[in-house]
Amino acid sequence: MAHQVPEDGTLLPLMEEFYTIQGEGYNTGKAAYFIRLGGCDVGCHWCDVKESWDAELHPLTAADTIVKNAMHHPSKAVVITGGEPLIYNLDYLTGQLQQNGIRTFIETSGAYPLSGHWDWICLSPKKFKSPMQQVADKANELKVIIFNKSDFAFAEHHAQLVGPDCKLYLQPEWSKHKEITPLIVDYVMANPKWEISLQTHKYLNIP
Repeated sequence: MAHQVPEDGTLLPLMEEFYTIQGEGYNTGKAAYFIRLGGCDVGCHWCDVKESWDAELHPLTAADTIVKNAMHHPSKAVVITGGEPLIYNLDYLTGQLQQNGIRTFIETSGAYPLSGHWDWICLSPKKFKSPMQQVADKANELKVIIFNKSDFAFAEHHAQLVGPDCKLYLQPEWSKHKEITPLIVDYVMANPKWEISLQTHKYLNIP
C-alpha cells in the first residue's frame, strides 16, 4: 500500500533520527540532531544510504513527534537530510522546530522546489537531476562530491548558479578518497575560492 504523504507535511516518511556530530561541510564538528527522510529519485550510484530511496520502507511519522524527539537533546540544531527531503513540504516541520528554539539545516540536491524555514541550506547537486535555481539562489553552502576528474568542471558550473556569499566546498567521494583527495588539494590551492570538505565522521568512526 503506497504512502499517502499529506501535502501539509504533518506526516513524513521517517527513515531514522539520531544525535551526532556533523561530519562534513561548513558545520563540521558541531553537535546536531539528524532527521533522515525516506524517498529519493536522484539515484547516485555512490550513495551510502540507498535504503533511503524507497519511501514505502519508512513509516509515516507525525512531524510533531519528530519535533518532540529533537527537543530531548542539548544541541538546538537539526539537520534534515534524506533521501531527498525537498520531495516533501517541510514548512510545518521546520516552523515547529524554529518555534521551539531549534535551528534548522537542510542538505538537499535542490532538485525540488524549496519549502521550509531554514537557518542554513547546503546544496549538494547531483548529475542525474539538476538543482532548481530557486534553491541555488538561497544556498548558504555548495558542497560538490568529487568522484572523478570531470567533477571539477561540474563543480565550477554549479558555482556559477549560487550567490556570491555561498561557501564553496569540494568533498572526495569516500570510496575513492585516497586517490581523489590529492587532486582536490591541488585544485583548491590553484582555485582558493573553494575549500575542502572531508567526511570527518568516517575518520572518527561516529555515525
